[in-house]
Amino acid sequence: MQTYLTNGTCSRQILFDVTPDNKVTNVKFIGGCSGNLQGISKLVNGQDIDYVIDTLKGIKCRGNTSCPDQLSKALEEYKLKKASSPSEE
Repeated sequence: MQTYLTNGTCSRQILFDVTPDNKVTNVKFIGGCSGNLQGISKLVNGQDIDYVIDTLKGIKCRGNTSCPDQLSKALEEYKLKKASSPSEE
């Protein structure tokens, strides 16, 4: 399970997993608008990481960001860390 601390949103944290074939799963927002964030979590479940990033990146709410935008940032950060870490194979 990955953890991302959000910036500029009502939600404080995002938890998520990424499968070996780059599908986003188990997204959970801590804090924020529960119903909306549960909906986003269900909509992105099983979607390709790049699709989720492209779809949610740049959505604005307050503070020039949003919970969906923060999820895209969390996934981008995950991809950068994965690319820079040695292969586990």
